[in-house]
Amino acid sequence: MAPEQHTGGDELARFLHARRTQTSPESAGLTPGPGVRRTPGLRREELATLAGVSIDYYTRLERGKETRPSPAVVDALARALQLDDDEHHHLRDLAARAARYAPEPPPPPSRTVRPHLRLLLETMRPNPAYVISRSMDLLAWNPGGLALYAGLADWPVKQRNLARYLFLHPAARELFPAWENLVRSCVARLRAEAGTNPDAPDFTNLVGELLLKSPHFASLWERYDVVGRKKPDKTFNHPNVGTLTLSYQSLHIDGTAGQRIGAYTTEPGSSDHDAMLLLDMTTEPTAIAPSGEPSARRHTL
Repeated sequence: MAPEQHTGGDELARFLHARRTQTSPESAGLTPGPGVRRTPGLRREELATLAGVSIDYYTRLERGKETRPSPAVVDALARALQLDDDEHHHLRDLAARAARYAPEPPPPPSRTVRPHLRLLLETMRPNPAYVISRSMDLLAWNPGGLALYAGLADWPVKQRNLARYLFLHPAARELFPAWENLVRSCVARLRAEAGTNPDAPDFTNLVGELLLKSPHFASLWERYDVVGRKKPDKTFNHPNVGTLTLSYQSLHIDGTAGQRIGAYTTEPGSSDHDAMLLLDMTTEPTAIAPSGEPSARRHTL
């Protein structure tokens, strides 16, 4: 299944449709009429009324034919759809993009990781840490940052992507007891990031692959959630070091096109910390291959 091609108005339309069909009349303060409703969620005319716009205008918005809603209309739709702050911000971004859409997709961002960031990852040991791209490609890591995701080191460097790992690697479901929550959060993040750059190659290639290979990803992608329910702690059932629970933090890197540092920590002296120390020893320090791509060699326990 190939990823859908969008204009700016198309992406805005898809978000509105997805949110409308997931908003119940009762939650919006409406009393459903008698009889069976043919479609889930709010009807177009109900949402238009709640937002204070004409049915014809809203219909054109949801069909991608109207691409310049005013800020007041966007805010009214957000209130009617009961969007939270992040979803409301995403709707504003989509509306702004629809108004200025350029048909040529932007080039993918650089995959280069600055040398001082690689050094930072090394100084964070034994805490697992890595740098990922906006589309969740693994760009650099310290030993624990790679070893924590059991089996990921067996994939070629350019194939290492955390979303791909969660949905397609056979070890992922066993590694994460809360796998379902993680994949929902993962898809919501990709939806939010891709919403303002839906035709960017780094997103279209990844999404196209996951739509083709993972029915579960396809079903979550269709929901158009853009806010994941993240928890600060993650538990791993790791095949080499057993069960450990680590606190996670994600940090934006200034001056890059969406690169982030992901880092895990735990209380010194705890059994989780002992397991993390052991994990740090399962992979040799990161090296730079002649091609400029990072590489790593693993020790066995």
